[in-house]
Amino acid sequence: MNKIHVLFFASLKDRAGQAKVDLELPDCATVSDLKELVIQRFPAVAPLIGHALVSVNQNYAFDGDIIPEDAEVALFPPVSGGSENAGSDGDAFPTVLRVVYDPLDLDDLIRQITLPTTGAACVFTGMVRGITRRGGVHETSSLEYEAYVPMAEAKMAQVAREIRERWPSVEGIAIVQRIGRLEAGTPTVLIACTASHRDTGVFDAARYGIDRLKEIVPIWKKEIGPGGEVWIEGDYHPQQGD
Repeated sequence: MNKIHVLFFASLKDRAGQAKVDLELPDCATVSDLKELVIQRFPAVAPLIGHALVSVNQNYAFDGDIIPEDAEVALFPPVSGGSENAGSDGDAFPTVLRVVYDPLDLDDLIRQITLPTTGAACVFTGMVRGITRRGGVHETSSLEYEAYVPMAEAKMAQVAREIRERWPSVEGIAIVQRIGRLEAGTPTVLIACTASHRDTGVFDAARYGIDRLKEIVPIWKKEIGPGGEVWIEGDYHPQQGD
């Protein structure tokens, strides 16, 4: 038998009633086999398992993939949208990738991704929206963010690599996500790209960064308001290569 370590996040954690469990699977068992076992052990998870995402050793996995021995397997809903980690991402250009509890310091982050040749920076910052006007008025008092931190930072690095492949003129990249409970009006995420000039693709690169983060970086948010609490889930399902 193959012992594995299973982690639950966001709504699946609530349904399972715990954040982690060790399970045993037959040798050469697949992700699909694991899902069946999870339903047997945690019946309350069953309604969510059909659209749940799975990672094996911090990489997205699919139903037919075989789970290796002693693997760390995470189950979570589609991401709702990353300890501190900063590095060069393999080249001479600065890359800042962080999942943090502390407030975002815009000046410090821009300083870290500015080179002597830098003449432009494009910054996107997401915030907790207190009032949403789409049809009726919807009120949010706070959002509670949760992340699978090691995988989130690895996927942030992937997003940074993808940006550099598409926009080679980009010099510095910062991708920083706050977690914990954040009140309305609080900045939650920052994507920043720097380059020598404003017409070198930094606007498109920053937009790509936030869009891609909301697809593949495992971060979720619980909305808290007058009507109660609810996990907000996305609808993007990763593909091979994500």
